[in-house]
Amino acid sequence: MSTKPTPLSGFPELLPEQRFVEQQVVDTLRRTFELHGFAGIETRAVEPMDQLLRKGETSKEVYVLRRLQEADAGSDSGIGLHFDLTVPFARYVLENAGKLEFPFRRYQIQKAWRGERPQEGRYREFTQADIDVVMKDELPFHFDVEVARVMAEALSGLPLPPLRLRVNNRKLIEGFYRGIGAADPARVITIIDKLDKMPAEEVGALLVSDAGLSEKQAEQCLQLATISTTDTSFVDRVRALGVEHELLETGLDELAAVVDGCAAVRSDRFEVEASLSLARGLDYYTGTVFEIHMVGFEFLKSVGGGGRYDALASDGRSTYPGVGISFGISRTLVPLMSRGLLSSDRKVPSAVLVALVDEQSRGASDAVAQALRASGVPCEVAATAQKFGKQIRYAERRGIPYVWFPSTEGEHQVKDIRTGDQVVADPATWTPPTEDLRPRVRTSNEEKNQ
Repeated sequence: MSTKPTPLSGFPELLPEQRFVEQQVVDTLRRTFELHGFAGIETRAVEPMDQLLRKGETSKEVYVLRRLQEADAGSDSGIGLHFDLTVPFARYVLENAGKLEFPFRRYQIQKAWRGERPQEGRYREFTQADIDVVMKDELPFHFDVEVARVMAEALSGLPLPPLRLRVNNRKLIEGFYRGIGAADPARVITIIDKLDKMPAEEVGALLVSDAGLSEKQAEQCLQLATISTTDTSFVDRVRALGVEHELLETGLDELAAVVDGCAAVRSDRFEVEASLSLARGLDYYTGTVFEIHMVGFEFLKSVGGGGRYDALASDGRSTYPGVGISFGISRTLVPLMSRGLLSSDRKVPSAVLVALVDEQSRGASDAVAQALRASGVPCEVAATAQKFGKQIRYAERRGIPYVWFPSTEGEHQVKDIRTGDQVVADPATWTPPTEDLRPRVRTSNEEKNQ
């Protein structure tokens, strides 16, 4: 007895028109990354478990790979699916360091797997896009500015709701905490990172109870975290708090450089914000930190992030520092598509449906289709020789804009079924307007329940 399959939670599958949207986003990102000299790579899906478990907070989320016949599983034991693209990239750099040219600009658009509780925007299988710049031994700061600007430029070209790139600097906040006399700045950073999950009053209480700060010191930390600007005016606001430390000054200079460096890509659909509450509690970040947010979809939290890590990888002799940003393609697109806010204007690539007069003339219709394809026009021949009205409705349901009526004796004609315009055309030379040649991403501004 056949049964209807049950969907697997956390493993989104896209309809053809949704898949086209994803491909357009991927192509836009790829073109922008390559314009800036970033080379594309793809790493294997699996990594050794000891590498995957180095980030302790993800140890319960790793999918372990195991063969069904355990007696033969020796060579497959101890490996799991990667949960991000940073761990495999670090391993890739170490294995290929002798073949890579540094600075190594890399982009990677690939799937990852994470066994967390599925919810909207968080999936067990997902696609993300990363860019990184890696050097050997020392990475100049200007690459922090470069990766921010490149990702900002790439994202600003996507058909998405307005995006906000939030930026901060770990040196700035650590220097501030040291300047007020905090004994454990790393612990303070971890607690401040909870500000997007709990009220400021509770965070302040944790700073006192867990980080050993006085109430005055905790208040100073919260004052710093309230500073948020879209220009470099944050520098004066921080200095007005009266805290001094050499590391703080370095962080202020670096953060100002990143904000200034992204000024050219600001628009009504993309903004860059210096946000001094941003901490990103992971301890391997050492300077600039980033988060990407989608305006109007704050419930998703961040849809991307990253930063500088001065020890991305090390072989004991050389260290490879890097800076990079990751953008969650699935995390961003799937919620939008599920709400009908993002889709394609047709369900198939075809721009033309070549009508079929009868089965005996299928060869003639096939010849028209081949002539159109030779000119780069995606097309298909009608499945059956129904009445032309039904063939037109077939095209309408799929979003195909043109129907071609072949003729073995007279002139061919092509009809724009959206307007009803029908003209004489030669399949060897006719092409549709550029905007009709491929499906187009369609956005909706209609309010949807969130």
